[in-house]
Amino acid sequence: MTYQKRIGHKGEHIAAEYLRVKGYRILEQNYHTRFGEIDLVAQEGDSLVFVEVKTRTNMEFGLPEASVTPAKLEKIENAILLWLQDHPDSHDVWRIDVIAILLKKDKTVEDIQHFINVL
Repeated sequence: MTYQKRIGHKGEHIAAEYLRVKGYRILEQNYHTRFGEIDLVAQEGDSLVFVEVKTRTNMEFGLPEASVTPAKLEKIENAILLWLQDHPDSHDVWRIDVIAILLKKDKTVEDIQHFINVL
């Protein structure tokens, strides 16, 4: 596994725990489709929450959330539609959140930002 993939997986685990502490229920991680991957599928009350996690170890390429472009959101939305087809009994109300994580050199969390309903 590449360094970037390891950092990405670490970020997804941090984000999942962050959401659990906030009362979300994690339904699925790393759901793969032909459009790409949904990092986390969670439930908050009656809403499904599809979460894109972006993790960085430095600011060389800007803020983590800056990499969630309109094109990336379109791919995520297409992946969500496939997830909803595969889960016909799921909730009708859903949204896309972004969790942006900046790690320190020792790979502990320096900052975590949760952007709710970004679409």
